[in-house]
Amino acid sequence: MVLDCVIIGGGPAGLNAALVLGRARRKVVIVDDGQPRNRVTHESHGYLTRDRIKPAEFRKIAYEEVLRYPSVQHIVALANKVERLDNGHFRIELQDGHQLIARKLLITAGIKEVLSSIQGVTDCYGKSLFNCPFCDGWELRDQPLAVIGADSRIMHLSKMVHTWSEDVIIFTNGASVLEPEQQSELQDKGIEVITTPIAKLQHDEGKLQQVVLLDGRSIERSGGFVVPQFVPKATFHDTLGYDLNEHGYIQVDSMGRTSVDGLYSAGDSAFNGPSQLIRAAAEGSLSGAMIHGALMEEDWSRHPTAQ
Repeated sequence: MVLDCVIIGGGPAGLNAALVLGRARRKVVIVDDGQPRNRVTHESHGYLTRDRIKPAEFRKIAYEEVLRYPSVQHIVALANKVERLDNGHFRIELQDGHQLIARKLLITAGIKEVLSSIQGVTDCYGKSLFNCPFCDGWELRDQPLAVIGADSRIMHLSKMVHTWSEDVIIFTNGASVLEPEQQSELQDKGIEVITTPIAKLQHDEGKLQQVVLLDGRSIERSGGFVVPQFVPKATFHDTLGYDLNEHGYIQVDSMGRTSVDGLYSAGDSAFNGPSQLIRAAAEGSLSGAMIHGALMEEDWSRHPTAQ
């Protein structure tokens, strides 16, 4: 059977696209590995009507709504290989060898963080250390916070964090990433910059207590933000040949269309910042509508006019 669309990735972008397509009676399969990026997060924030919802509960509600439509299916699997066929369709090969054929393909697999190797970062991430102040700044307001990072993004992140707390210390873990004028700006705001390498993060079941430095000092902090590296969770650039944006993710136009005919992307797979649930869902909804529109035009042209 040729599907109307396969969606690789079952986050808010993919699910909202599936909702739109399911309501349009399109045959859709969502391929998702069941390992969302926000699974380590205790709550999701900033999504109207769903503020402070548990990520697992968000997914449960979303899948229940989407799978009410009989033309939508969900397969828990990894997509190993994707290629575009000569007839314009897409062949998706799953990890178990099963293959799907679809007229359109939507990639919403998202991104993943590569965290610092500092001892304790992984334990604290999602509990007292986060990467987005919009998402978690309110919960850490007015607390003594650490901003940990070893590249130039730390300046922008620190300015953002300062909105929620004026008690901020920057830890560059041995890196020299701030210009003299930036250091002067931070000093004027009362923000200390510590370049000494970090030995470990002392914590209690993920709740940050102290940043322990290699020189023996321990700086008390109760939470903070980190600057991870972001990489695409799934990439099929080698076989599909789509254009990439300046961040190295899938380049799309304002409608979610890529440089490859019939291929769409939304959410963090087409990351252009910021990374938020509500933005990803909106992009997925738009992509779903665009995919249905493209299918509709093809069907309209293919079918003869009734006599």
